[in-house]
Amino acid sequence: MNAIICDSAATTLVNVLTCDPTDQATLVDLLRQNIDTVITTLDGWTSTNLVAARDGSHVVIISKWRDPAAVSAMQTDPRMMAYFPKIAALAAFDSVVGAVAHARQA
Repeated sequence: MNAIICDSAATTLVNVLTCDPTDQATLVDLLRQNIDTVITTLDGWTSTNLVAARDGSHVVIISKWRDPAAVSAMQTDPRMMAYFPKIAALAAFDSVVGAVAHARQA
């Protein structure tokens, strides 16, 4: 299981993408492709979870990184930048960079 854990040393990037429900499956496929071919190769990446809203209107990306510098490097990587227009064509998004402040598992 890829649990979200409380680790104040790690940096967590949360992206909330708002999409038309008819575009959600295409968006998830595009994000999966990006994760598998770009994100996983970047220095400082630890994990990524995709959460697809049941109503199709949102996809949430929760990624763990070594530190804020690794997030910045990812955002300016030319391979990543090539994905941004493709993602923006399917969804509007907002981002938050922080640390998990509390997590509890059953």
